[in-house]
Amino acid sequence: MQVVERLYGMLELHSDSQADVRQAGAAILEALELKEGDRVKPRIVSQQVIRNISDHHTQLINRMRHGNMVVPGETMFIMEVAPAAYAALAANEAEKAANINVLEIRAVGSFGRIYLGGGGKDREVGWRAAVQAIESVTGKEYKK
Repeated sequence: MQVVERLYGMLELHSDSQADVRQAGAAILEALELKEGDRVKPRIVSQQVIRNISDHHTQLINRMRHGNMVVPGETMFIMEVAPAAYAALAANEAEKAANINVLEIRAVGSFGRIYLGGGGKDREVGWRAAVQAIESVTGKEYKK
């Protein structure tokens, strides 16, 4: 997937082989004469945990879903990051760490959001993994 955007575009590569993805990434950075450390360090702009979602709220949240849904009584986690592309990283790490539902990922532009849903202890593990993923990325501080 490639998205061209005024400030932060995005190029997303997929393969069954992690080695192929890493090699493609290295080739792209080499062609651009950049290093991984030249990336912008992401920052968490906001995060919120909403517990015990009501029936009516789930209807509003789920009305535009095409996949996973949140059900009454569950918890929803919302995190906003900058730049937006890092939302995909956060959601991926949350999903690998816990049995949660990725409700939505908005990963294009200056600010991105992830919406995660779930119940039990998985929800805490999932959202903490998302936060840790963003906080562990190194790079250059964004300058206005």
